[in-house]
Amino acid sequence: MKRKAKGVRKAIKKTIFGFVLCATLLVLSLPAEAQQPKKVARIGFLRSLPLSANPYRIDAFRQGLRELGYVEGKNIVIEWRSAEEKLDRLPALAAELVRLKVDVIVTPGPTPTRAAKAATATIPIVMTQDPDPVGNGFVASLARPGGNITGLSTLAPEISGKQLELLKETLPKISRVAVLGTSTAPGQALHLREIGLAAGPLSVQLQSLDVLGPKDIETTFQAASNQRAEAFIVLRSAILNAQLTRILEYVVKNWVPAIYSGAESVEAGGLMSYGVNVVDLDRRAAAYVDKILKGAKPGDLPVEQPKKFEFVINLKAAKQIGLTIPPNVLARADKVTK
Repeated sequence: MKRKAKGVRKAIKKTIFGFVLCATLLVLSLPAEAQQPKKVARIGFLRSLPLSANPYRIDAFRQGLRELGYVEGKNIVIEWRSAEEKLDRLPALAAELVRLKVDVIVTPGPTPTRAAKAATATIPIVMTQDPDPVGNGFVASLARPGGNITGLSTLAPEISGKQLELLKETLPKISRVAVLGTSTAPGQALHLREIGLAAGPLSVQLQSLDVLGPKDIETTFQAASNQRAEAFIVLRSAILNAQLTRILEYVVKNWVPAIYSGAESVEAGGLMSYGVNVVDLDRRAAAYVDKILKGAKPGDLPVEQPKKFEFVINLKAAKQIGLTIPPNVLARADKVTK
């Protein structure tokens, strides 16, 4: 009996020792595991414009990331690439991001999106804005993108009709309005259609002017002058954005009111703008990056259409052309600059 009891005690001690040893090894291993560095996500950011241009838009994207718990240099790295307005550099820059094996590529505009799409069919691509993702061939549909591209769209043709309404409220007597657009730009036909639908009830005659390049600007101005256009609607396109300074010089010199599609045009000296708040889109793009880094497939994430629109008025620009903005129009503005 004594030998048997002694054997039992010995077995119990071995068992207890085994448990203690395992627990000790587990405790000792925890700090080592805690010290293992977590994977730092790498984002590629591909842009046509210089990084110094419109810095508030980059800041909005960074803000969106911070709100989701991402800190540059700590748990995320951003590989910034800019073509510096030399669009032929975009394919090489996109290929460079692919070689770096970034986790996702962010593209603020259709031109860099197209370059990224040509460079990879596997790395997820998040568009911060695109005027017509389906028409551009980036996604199969807004609800079910498929492929490796998703993000946000600026597709809201109805804003163009609203622009004409705001012009008419500001200048009730106008009857001839010139529409500056670029027929090759995505979504332009839809915008022109919406303006046309709004023109009839407002008793406004439209003059559509196609600007396909810098050389067309002077002939466009001359055509508008010949038709005695009383106001301009300037649609959004890369070509018109690049010619904004010349447009602003013309409207001030000729005392012609104009409404634009983006607040950046008003900040540059334009009279008024009504359109999608692209800064809001830049901030919201971070949510797509977050979902993808957490395992979501871009093809399963619906493309969002704009939810926030902004009406901005520049009183200094109004004064330059001798225009008084009616109080009811001022009251509707989201922002008034002086």
